[in-house]
Amino acid sequence: MLTPHHLAVAGRTAPDAVDHALHPELLLGMPHLTPFGLSRTFLLKELGHRHWLLLGRHLGLAVPDFCTPDGREAYAAISAMRVDVRLSAAGANDRLGIVSEVYPVSGSRMESLHRLFVNGRAIGEVVLQSVFVARQEKENRSIRRAMVRHFRSDGEPRDSLLAHEIATLRDWPAAGQAMARQMRFRPCAFEEFNGAGLFYFAEFAALVTRAFCAWEGESAAVRLDRPMSMLFLGNIEAGEELTIGLHPAEDGDRADRCSISGADGAVLARILIGAEHSA
Repeated sequence: MLTPHHLAVAGRTAPDAVDHALHPELLLGMPHLTPFGLSRTFLLKELGHRHWLLLGRHLGLAVPDFCTPDGREAYAAISAMRVDVRLSAAGANDRLGIVSEVYPVSGSRMESLHRLFVNGRAIGEVVLQSVFVARQEKENRSIRRAMVRHFRSDGEPRDSLLAHEIATLRDWPAAGQAMARQMRFRPCAFEEFNGAGLFYFAEFAALVTRAFCAWEGESAAVRLDRPMSMLFLGNIEAGEELTIGLHPAEDGDRADRCSISGADGAVLARILIGAEHSA
């Protein structure tokens, strides 16, 4: 039986396939777009994939098949992110350029910076931060931070580009706060869960867009080009209902504050939309 290390795709060896997947330019078409420009869900899925590939390359793996020292499957779970991209700048047949790098921000966390261009013009950037996790039991709620084989964080850690957002979102006690608006959603295992059986980080962001669309219709499109920052705190089981809440603005706060909670009320993600970030 072939293992991932013996993978060959269309005549390519595994390292060649990774190089192909990390090609710095994509020709945009219908799968990549919405009526309002570049699809944020597509973009996050693509960059999440590149984040994994870059981590695997950083660790010297032919493909990113991460595992713990005792052989359990491990995952590079996205723990925080910021999207600051003019999604409206992209259209059909445009060339999307992606320039990416990965670097350590602590002894266990890695971050990737993705600079984006449309037909050579800069349209913004995305930052993803991850930590390795593994299941302790079969359930998704048993996910815990884990060590992985071959892990290394070469050189001195950099300052995280997400430090300001993470601090802001951690200090905001979303649990138990009143909601100005809310929407309930039951994800489908065939759509919103990834190949590892986890509710995918890109789908958390998609849920926020769904909620604003439900609340405001197409006028919600004004938020698509605004920065979005998210802090991820947990995951769910397939079939579990989620609540997306819009929280009242704080004094002097021009950002929209949202949360996503599980059926038990535990906050799984905190979101800021429109907040300026520190340089």
